[in-house]
Amino acid sequence: MTFTMLMAKNVQKCFKYLMGPHTIRQMSSKLAEEDLKVTDECVKRLEAICDKDEFLRLSVESGGCSGYQYKFELDTAIAKDDCVLEKQGIKIVVDTTSLNFIKGSTIDYEQQLIRAAFRLIKNPKAEDGCSCGASFSIKID
Repeated sequence: MTFTMLMAKNVQKCFKYLMGPHTIRQMSSKLAEEDLKVTDECVKRLEAICDKDEFLRLSVESGGCSGYQYKFELDTAIAKDDCVLEKQGIKIVVDTTSLNFIKGSTIDYEQQLIRAAFRLIKNPKAEDGCSCGASFSIKID
């Protein structure tokens, strides 16, 4: 085996290790803890509505009044490109693509007479949004 072939094989092994699901979750988990905040109201609501294996999944999709919209749903499956945030026994999961749109934001739960919902507040990546707060446009630097 030539030196070049040996190096290529070692690079492939390292890449497979670094990109393995466990390693991605570990790296992503730390990133999510630093870049995504959760209010106490959100934690309390999730404690009340989630079963043992359920968590809140937050994603960003194209659409809505302003170009992008936040989507909140309960889920039980974690993909290898997901970032997991744990706080006081609850989990919030965001895929890495969506996390790029919401870094530095806060997840809140708001209850009013006309509605009760999870919402994302203080998103430094958002420039404009609709009045209900469900959609936003990206701030271009």
